[in-house]
Amino acid sequence: MNRRRDMVTNLRTKVNQMASTLNMSNFANRDSLLGPDIKPADAMSRTTGLDNQGLVGLQRQIMREQDEGLEKLEETVVSTKHIALAVNEELDLHTRLIVWILIIVF
Repeated sequence: MNRRRDMVTNLRTKVNQMASTLNMSNFANRDSLLGPDIKPADAMSRTTGLDNQGLVGLQRQIMREQDEGLEKLEETVVSTKHIALAVNEELDLHTRLIVWILIIVF
């Protein structure tokens, strides 16, 4: 359970860092990124007819699916961070080149 909590905390930290770095304030595509929210009726239909052991099994399956989703999300966040850093380096290079050209011309 602590591992899951740590994963979620780490992901939240990475997302906050990236959002502040890129000044992202609009998450309009939330559903496309995270998927639609599960409706309570859907959750009830999944548990109907299950005994305690079945509920525990379902809970474990859901936790495995969530763990897999968190791992995929972490991969995406890390990949996006690397892309953002590469773009930043490229922009710095272009800025230095422009300054260098301006110094030579003037």
